[in-house]
Amino acid sequence: MFHVLQEINWIAVLLAALASAVLGGLWFTVFFGKAYALALGREGKPAEKPAPLFIAGPFVCGLITTVTMAILIYALNIESLVDAILFGVIVGIGLLTSTTVNTAINPNMPRPLLYGLISGSYFSLSGLIISIVLVIMK
Repeated sequence: MFHVLQEINWIAVLLAALASAVLGGLWFTVFFGKAYALALGREGKPAEKPAPLFIAGPFVCGLITTVTMAILIYALNIESLVDAILFGVIVGIGLLTSTTVNTAINPNMPRPLLYGLISGSYFSLSGLIISIVLVIMK
């Protein structure tokens, strides 16, 4: 299965990871910034300048997710747009969103279901976008 590493379009991997990062930046600030702050129990608090870890960390994690999805897409020989969408939905909901919601369900998260809804929907959409970019550029 890992012989596919030589076949992967690494430019597509970088573009898909970048698209995911841009979406995340917009998702958690412009689109759902207030709701996200509420989910974290930080509503009404002034926004702090994020430390480099909070910018670089999500990008690195997104890049790892994108590489993993690329390996699976090439190993499973996913080539059609329909299959890319199905794969993106399966990974997005079945792995990314379910893990996010599971992580949110703990006593330290003030509003775990809201957090799961906001973050989970981002990860579902991100997984779909990553899959589509990877397959289109395959």
